[in-house]
Amino acid sequence: MKIAIMGAGAIAYASAALLIQNGHEARLWSPSGRRTAALAQGQPLRSEGVVAGEFKPTIAMDCAAALAGADAILIALPANGHKAVMDAMAPHFVSGQTVVISSHASLGAIYLARLIADRGLDVPVVALSTTVLRARQTSDTSVKIATLRGKVDMSTLPTEAAERGLDVCKALFGDRFRAISNVLAVALSNVNPQSHMALALCNFTRMEKAEAWGQSEHMTMAVGRLLEAIDAERLAIAGAFGVEVRTMREHYSLTYGLPDAALGETAKLLAASQEPTLGPATIDTRYTLEDVPFGLSPLVTLGRLCGVATPLHEAGLQIFSALYGRDLAAENDILPALMARQLTRETLIAMTR
Repeated sequence: MKIAIMGAGAIAYASAALLIQNGHEARLWSPSGRRTAALAQGQPLRSEGVVAGEFKPTIAMDCAAALAGADAILIALPANGHKAVMDAMAPHFVSGQTVVISSHASLGAIYLARLIADRGLDVPVVALSTTVLRARQTSDTSVKIATLRGKVDMSTLPTEAAERGLDVCKALFGDRFRAISNVLAVALSNVNPQSHMALALCNFTRMEKAEAWGQSEHMTMAVGRLLEAIDAERLAIAGAFGVEVRTMREHYSLTYGLPDAALGETAKLLAASQEPTLGPATIDTRYTLEDVPFGLSPLVTLGRLCGVATPLHEAGLQIFSALYGRDLAAENDILPALMARQLTRETLIAMTR
């Protein structure tokens, strides 16, 4: 298959390496063009870790060229770039293509599905609960892939295209997907905002002082308790919308093949058995600047729509905004576009079908 990958960060590069290894053609598009300049000049993409080798993705110079002839499109860039890229892609879709969002944030799949419906096209939108890979970009031409996840939840809009969406994901990345019927469940299955909130908040000075700190090592028992308390709010929202999602403990257990245990205990096992995954060494990180406005803020909105209190999510929004000296919730550009459609609990549920 021919795959257009929208983005040029760690997940985009890692996905390109994996897709090429799996026999597909990968085409990268960087909205700015800066990161892919060396690759466009012929340098290979070097990958180490779970996927190792040198790969030759093609480089698109603009959005239209990226989508031209593509069988599937993978959105693999931070959530704060999703709306701009979705708006750029909308005029260039053709029926028969499939879009995969890795990973789904801020109800972006619903926003994109509305753009596609406005054109009357047959282009399903697949939302993944998290990235298929965990990776770190080491240069403009290299990436280190730490994990290829064993299980990833996914859902497709419209719902009648569910089988097609699942088939595309399996063809691209293998049999590692659990199809669930409601894209809202996928939105509520993305646990990065909660886990990153607990880790970043409790280790913020380490980030600001550029210290080298292992994430598992510093998810202490206290941090684990905070994370499970934040997770309880997410689970309550899911229940109020009538959707089932995994607990944070189940997520860690399935991702790493460990017993379902208190998160502090799970972190101890990870720290003892795996090479450390370092936390951010700067406060200019997606753990906060992406996951606060595009992860915590949507949960607060969903909580209000369904009448579930989210004091810890709201506290995270306020505390991180105070730490950065700016209103992080206001940086979400997808929610206002959806709220302009007079969003209620009932209209949101209808959009997920």
